[in-house]
Amino acid sequence: MFCVKCGAELPDEAIFCSRCGSKAGQQEQGQSGPNQTGASIAQVIAPSSATSLKCTSCGAPLAPKFGEMIITCEYCGASITLGSSGWSNIQKQTMLPLRYSTPDQLVSLARSMMDRGLLNRHLQESSTLEEVSLSVVPYWLVGVSARTSLVASDIVAESATVATTAALLGVIGGMGGGRRGGIGGSLVEGALLGSVMGGGMGGRGMTKAIQMNENYNYPIVALKALTAYQPHDYQFSLQERELFDISKYPKGIKVLNGDISEDAARYQAKTLVDQLQSQKAHAKYHMIQQMSSEEDVSDTELLHAPIWFVKYEHKGNQIVLVVDGNSGNPINSMGL
Repeated sequence: MFCVKCGAELPDEAIFCSRCGSKAGQQEQGQSGPNQTGASIAQVIAPSSATSLKCTSCGAPLAPKFGEMIITCEYCGASITLGSSGWSNIQKQTMLPLRYSTPDQLVSLARSMMDRGLLNRHLQESSTLEEVSLSVVPYWLVGVSARTSLVASDIVAESATVATTAALLGVIGGMGGGRRGGIGGSLVEGALLGSVMGGGMGGRGMTKAIQMNENYNYPIVALKALTAYQPHDYQFSLQERELFDISKYPKGIKVLNGDISEDAARYQAKTLVDQLQSQKAHAKYHMIQQMSSEEDVSDTELLHAPIWFVKYEHKGNQIVLVVDGNSGNPINSMGL
């Protein structure tokens, strides 16, 4: 539809005009316009060069900063994104509820994250707490289907074979006895070792074709300033997500805008899933001879997640913990 006052093109669900702020109304019958034919139109609400917008849901002023591509209204929570045709409404945006809501809870969680291992005992006690802050961070949640084909040695089967061969070598060595038997034993041992090594280096008994198929809802942090904390193998508890309602977060909590486009997030998710599939394959199998992956990107949504940032100083070095405020799990860390 179009604004009856200034003629700006608006999404069908708009309540206020993003250009002039007047109450949006239905286009009058007979009025000329691109949508008169009934064809669907892009939900463009403002040009990409706009520096002042009106929220199409509540009419509140929006002032995008340079470089921002995701703007969330701090009054009603509606979000718009910058695409190739300009600013448009984000059709699917969800949120995770805040379960860990106090700094004391985060300090307790930080202790268990920092004091792991023999060398890190009492690390938190010997560090100075500098900051505990909470923000709602936008993540592009990208659906990625990955199919990885590889040819590798089965580490479980090979370990069993090596153990069996070692036992046989022990028996043969014991049966060899003197020098004469020892020579015979060494010949047999050499043959067995050659068999094991041949299998481990790609012999028929150990090598097999393997298919690794995985589906991901891969989170891409939508803010360039936070890309250092981009999750690599982390999944949010999406079973708890719900439609975004900014009023469900505590008053005063900062809802961050984003500056990474949806298209850039889709490309990044595809690249990171490819890397993750490779890491999983190398962790599970060794002596990989061939490997190829294909990734298909499907649905994308904007997920608003409550994120805690906990910063410590330890002997001149900074330790930063990024914690999921919904599950209490660590998303990423620096300095540990």
